[in-house]
Amino acid sequence: MATTTTYTEHELVSLLKRRDNKAFGYLYDNYSGALYSIILQILGDVELANDVLQEVFINIWRKIESYDHTKGRLFTWMLNIARNASIDTLRSKTYQNDRKNQPMPGPADENMNTQAAQMNIDNIGFRKVLGQLREDQRVLIELAYFKGYTHEEIANLQQIPLGTVKTRIRNALIQLRGYLK
Repeated sequence: MATTTTYTEHELVSLLKRRDNKAFGYLYDNYSGALYSIILQILGDVELANDVLQEVFINIWRKIESYDHTKGRLFTWMLNIARNASIDTLRSKTYQNDRKNQPMPGPADENMNTQAAQMNIDNIGFRKVLGQLREDQRVLIELAYFKGYTHEEIANLQQIPLGTVKTRIRNALIQLRGYLK
């Protein structure tokens, strides 16, 4: 029976900064599923989500020196890298052109139905937690973190002041952190 190595967050970061391949494998094995779920939620495309996940882990490897434990947990830092990469992909001209050139799916497009079902299965627990937020906060979180809108775009879309958007999102994130503890 093989023994499984576990690391504290501090040990893991220290090893990653020393470019330890075993620690990077551990990081991938333990965090790729969660990051993939968020990327897939934003992009809605399995193949593209796989590509972005690879880019995210390359960025994590390259940027680990910039991680600062005083600003937040390692997972939060990685989640922001994944989210930003996903949003950058959505906003890229290549992605926009590819979307314009896609054939319209037929009524019996099983691949699309399977993908949608998988996204629903992956998000059942998180959707339940999001459901605990007030409606105005939940909508803003979904727009910002799952649809990739900037705070300014949300303010224009919802026709509310930018400061209100930022405050509601911050308060919602604080509540979500409390729910997830």
